[in-house]
Amino acid sequence: MRKPILAGNWKMNLTYHQAEAMVEELLSLGKAPESVESILLPNFLCIPLLADKLKGTGYQVGAQNMSSEDQGAFTGEISWDMLKDLGVSYCIIGHSERRTLYLENNSQIEKKLRKAVKTGIKPILCVGESLEKRQAGEAKKRIEGQVHRALVGLDREDLQDLVIAYEPLWAIGSGQAASPEDAEDMCLTIRQWIEKGYGSDLAEKIRILYGGSVKPDNIASFMEKENIDGALVGGASLKAKDFYALIEGVQNA
Repeated sequence: MRKPILAGNWKMNLTYHQAEAMVEELLSLGKAPESVESILLPNFLCIPLLADKLKGTGYQVGAQNMSSEDQGAFTGEISWDMLKDLGVSYCIIGHSERRTLYLENNSQIEKKLRKAVKTGIKPILCVGESLEKRQAGEAKKRIEGQVHRALVGLDREDLQDLVIAYEPLWAIGSGQAASPEDAEDMCLTIRQWIEKGYGSDLAEKIRILYGGSVKPDNIASFMEKENIDGALVGGASLKAKDFYALIEGVQNA
């Protein structure tokens, strides 16, 4: 039985004081249930705050990005050990906004993923297709290619803590989610690819999330699907009541 995940990606939102208020309200609603792995991924400046406030509450703290380098003259970058030193356990790798806005390519994403798994940071690898690829009937081919390129040279032992998030680019921030059936089909495609490349044991273990306009009123329909193990949410993670409602939606599915 795969333990479900709810991961809240704050993106470039919430100042330090806004984050403090959000976390205090979240904790007033209750601790994270043991049955759901609940992760908040704030901006870098708020990581120490959340790591301190959420200690012992069941919530985990993640990062939205990391460097593929250990240290050195890389202005503006954050290394894996800086994150681990602050208590970060998860990191998003290859989010669609990093791919499209900052032109991160498959080679860079591969290096970041390799660095994460080799240093004990649990990666949330994001893959997804554009509307053009979907309309051209190339969605599955696109997803399989992204997974393949990211995992080049890694073996089964490296991938024990890998999480993959399927995020259709056309659904992110649009208010229009993929149908639960479409999301299930794409998550199944990912699981089948893992099975072919790494065996059924790993394929059954890896958790696959859906991301793309997930809200408290639609999360149950996604969690009912066999190959969807949780959600990577954006805007709905910025308000404490919404995020806690999402956790309850995952827990009760």
